[in-house]
Amino acid sequence: MTGKATILFVDDEERILRSLKMLFKGQYDVKTTTDGNEAIEIIKNNTIHVLVSDQRMPIMPGVEVLRLARETSPNTMRLLLTGYSDLSAIVGSVNDGEIFRFINKPWDNQEIKTTIDQAAEIGLSLAGISHKTEEKAADSVLGLLVIDEDKGTFDTIKEIVGDKYPLHWGATLDDAFVILGKENVAVVVSEVKLSGEDITAPLKALKQYYPGIITLVLTSFQDTKLLIDLINQGQIYRFMPKPILKKLVEMSIHAAMRHYRACQDTPQLLKRHVVEKPKTEPKVSGKIVGYLQKIRERLG
Repeated sequence: MTGKATILFVDDEERILRSLKMLFKGQYDVKTTTDGNEAIEIIKNNTIHVLVSDQRMPIMPGVEVLRLARETSPNTMRLLLTGYSDLSAIVGSVNDGEIFRFINKPWDNQEIKTTIDQAAEIGLSLAGISHKTEEKAADSVLGLLVIDEDKGTFDTIKEIVGDKYPLHWGATLDDAFVILGKENVAVVVSEVKLSGEDITAPLKALKQYYPGIITLVLTSFQDTKLLIDLINQGQIYRFMPKPILKKLVEMSIHAAMRHYRACQDTPQLLKRHVVEKPKTEPKVSGKIVGYLQKIRERLG
């Protein structure tokens, strides 16, 4: 789809808005506002392909702007641009705003241009596409994989979902990737550490090889940089804390399954899950790469 994308920047600092407008006005139709309420009105009355919002704003925080924007215009690509990496804002931007990217202030001009160019291209291609999907009998074969060495986590999730979805447990990465290679897994609920080892690199690699899979993170680990990298390079769909909040987990899993079905019904929606290329290649063992290649071959 061709045409000039419309970008809306929301920030309470006028100087930030002036800088962003100068950077992008030649390429895009740029709109700006310091008021989150006005931003939502602009989205209601205009086709906005990309929304870039600050977080800490006095009238309405960025997470709320992103949440309302998602409800008002789900095809708008949503990005959070902020100089504050507080965990609650990052979690909210994922769980409520379903953001495409997290961008740090101060930004690098080339990096932000690359990111917004990509978002604008996707936003243009998704304009007008429906998100409606219906539950089907075949949904009962869509599997859920829990990656966690704690069997208590698996048992709790089993209690939460009951017989609604086939449930699999991978206590190790090897176990998990063997299951992924054999079973029809739609949603992964994963820890970020197994036996004290960081497993985010394999989770990011899984999204690169298998864009359609929906990943939820369930952990007590609170590292903002790790979470930002999982947003940008792993496109995680939800972040859930431990100890487990059963209602949140239930809602997140059902939302993930609905989103998986929507992406299957409308494959163009998978463009929203394109991951950022990491500056350095993640360290993934040859065995895991082998599993990933088998998954790709199975999916065709």
